[in-house]
Amino acid sequence: MTAALPVVEVFTDGACSGNPGPGGWAALLRSGRHEKWLSGAEALTTNNRMELIAALRALQALKTRSQVCITTDSRYVQQGATEWLPGWKARGWRNAAREPVANQDLWQEMDAAMAGHEVQMRWVRGHTGHAENEACDARARAAITALLAGAGTR
Repeated sequence: MTAALPVVEVFTDGACSGNPGPGGWAALLRSGRHEKWLSGAEALTTNNRMELIAALRALQALKTRSQVCITTDSRYVQQGATEWLPGWKARGWRNAAREPVANQDLWQEMDAAMAGHEVQMRWVRGHTGHAENEACDARARAAITALLAGAGTR
């Protein structure tokens, strides 16, 4: 009999000051009573990249195979991971219009990271009072502020 996989809740958000522009991301990982925050920033990026990096870094931070529920306010991340990814791979990383997939580097990393876990994606509307989403938004924006102040990423 196989032991049940650990259950990890992940909440993510990304932000950009301009699009493209300086951007930040944040993720909260929660398993039982344990919580871990991750965040970072980039000097020149897009909102979609920051949203995707938040989910990706959360998955990469997990040390054991887990059941993971990622809650995001990004339809791009949610639909990309659950609907579009198989088609992109089947078409050689081309989208439905036969153009190269945007952020292909990150999507390939995301595909590999998801393969190590049982991943479910949950979308929530942003800026509507969802406590963890609001906290991630605040940390993503704080990462941008720190970057612009010269503190770099963390």
